[in-house]
This record gives sequence, C-alpha cells and structure tokens, in this order.
Amino acid sequence: QVQLEESGGGLVQPGGSLRLSCASSRSIFSISKMGWYRQAPGEQRELVARVTSTGSTEYADSVKGRFTISRDSAKNAIDLQMNSLKPEDTAVYYCHAQEGILRPLYYWGQGTQVTVSS
Repeated sequence: QVQLEESGGGLVQPGGSLRLSCASSRSIFSISKMGWYRQAPGEQRELVARVTSTGSTEYADSVKGRFTISRDSAKNAIDLQMNSLKPEDTAVYYCHAQEGILRPLYYWGQGTQVTVSS
C-alpha cells in the first residue's frame, strides 16, 4: 500500500504560480512512477506530468515549458511547480503512484483544487 497526501492547491490569478506537493508513505525512489493528473468539471482525468524511479520525466503538451515535476528526497515527496498558470489549468489535481510494471498497482491521492481566475 502507498498512501499519498497532496498539498498546495488554491486560487491564483492568471500568470501566477503554485507549487503542489505529494508526500508518499513509501520511498518515492522505490515507486515505479509517480505523477500528477488533473480533472476539470465535465472532463476526463488527464496526465499532467510524471517521473519514473530512474528520474525520467514526461509532460502533457499543454503544460510543457510551464510546469516542472521534481522529487524531494528530504520530504519524500514529489512536487509540481506550476508557472504561467492559465484559466484552463483549473482542475482538481491528483497525485498518482504506480508500483510495479508487469502487474502494476495504482494509488491515488484525495485531490487538491487549483483555480486560476482573476
């Protein structure tokens, strides 16, 4: 079992920045993949960014150049730095973890709301 706890959501104006953090109950370096998904009202949940246990990263095209995912060993957490936020980034952001490759187990955080509005 992996427990995930998100923090850092909130309300920000367009062009602003927010930093999300996801603390894990298990070492983040032992988890195959960790990342962030988001879901806007009426939309499907979509991948935002993820990082593998080897440090490889992947981003959705819509956030490339604006968002950065990183691992914080001191906090045993992954962070998502979001810059140049746009209203279309408004969504509930979920932390996600995948344990294993051949028979993966998936875990989700409870979600944190990010609202970009003036």
